[in-house]
Amino acid sequence: MSFVTDIKIFAALGTGVIGAGWVARALAHGLDVHAWDPAPGAEAALRTRIANAWPALQAQGLAPGAAMERLRFFADLDACVADADFIQESAPERLDLKLDLHARISAAARPDVIIGSSTSGLLPSEFYAQVQHPQRCVVGHPFNPVYLLPLVEVVGGERTAPAAVQAAIGIYSALGMRPLHVRKEVPGFIADRLLEALWREALHLVNDGVATTGEIDDAIRFGAGLRWSFMGTFMTYTLAGGDAGMRHFMAQFGPALKLPWTYLQAPELTEALIDDVVAGTGVQQGQRSIAELERYRDDCLLAVLGAIRETKARHGFVFEE
Repeated sequence: MSFVTDIKIFAALGTGVIGAGWVARALAHGLDVHAWDPAPGAEAALRTRIANAWPALQAQGLAPGAAMERLRFFADLDACVADADFIQESAPERLDLKLDLHARISAAARPDVIIGSSTSGLLPSEFYAQVQHPQRCVVGHPFNPVYLLPLVEVVGGERTAPAAVQAAIGIYSALGMRPLHVRKEVPGFIADRLLEALWREALHLVNDGVATTGEIDDAIRFGAGLRWSFMGTFMTYTLAGGDAGMRHFMAQFGPALKLPWTYLQAPELTEALIDDVVAGTGVQQGQRSIAELERYRDDCLLAVLGAIRETKARHGFVFEE
C-alpha cells in the first residue's frame, strides 16, 4: 500500500506546548494546518503560542506562502482530520485516552494518510491496538520547542508497515526535521532514555547534597553540553582516546564503568560490545583524522561560545548566567 507523502494539509490533534510546536513548524513550512483540542480556550491559547513563536521562525526563514492565517481550528475531530494529508496527535500521555482517540482518528481519516503520535513513553503497539489500518500508524516523538529543534524519533509498532515508517521519515524531513528511526519498539525510545539516565543521576546528586541544581546545570552547560551540541557522546570519547581513537579510550576508561560513580548498572563490557562501539565510531569518523576532528571540535566550540555570548548580551544576560 502507498501512503500520502505530498502534504498540503497538516492536522494537529492536541494543541498544548508540543502540539502548538507542530502547528508552528507546519505553518512555517507553508502548509495549511487543521487543529483540534477539546480543552476550554484551546484555540486562543494556540494562536497566542503561534504568535509568540513566529518571530523566531521569521528569523530562521519562512517557506514561500507561510502565514499564521493558514491555521484553521475545528470543534469537531472528524472534520479536522477528514481532509488531512498527515495527522500528528499530541494528546496527554494516558493509554486509555490515546486508545480511544486513535480509534476515532483512524475511522475518520483517509486510509492512506500517515498518523503520527508525539508520545514520549507509550508504545505504538499498545495505543494503536484498536485503530483502523494500523499499517500507517507511527510514533513521531519530537523535542521542545518543536518548531526549532529538528530531532524527531520515528518508531513503528508491531503492525506498522515499513513503507509507512519511510513515508513518515520523508514527511518529517520535508518539515525541516532530522528523523531518527528507532529500530526497536522500546520504552523511552533513544533520546529520552539517555536524558532519563542523566536526570536520575542529577537527582541523586541533589538528594545527596553533592551539588545544587544550578551547579549541576553548570556542569552540563560549560562542559559536555557544549560538545554535545555538535559532536555527541561517541565522537567526543573517540577524540578523548587520542590518535588511537575509541579502542584506546575503551581500554583506558572502560574499567571505570564498574566503579560506583553512578546509581545505574553498566552493561558487561564484552569484546563484542567494544568491537561494535569501535566499528560504529569508525563509521562516524570516516576518513577524517583525529587531528582534523579536533580542529572541527575546537572551531565549533568557539562558534557556539561566541553565539551564546552575543545572544545573551542582546537579551541583557551576562555570559556566565
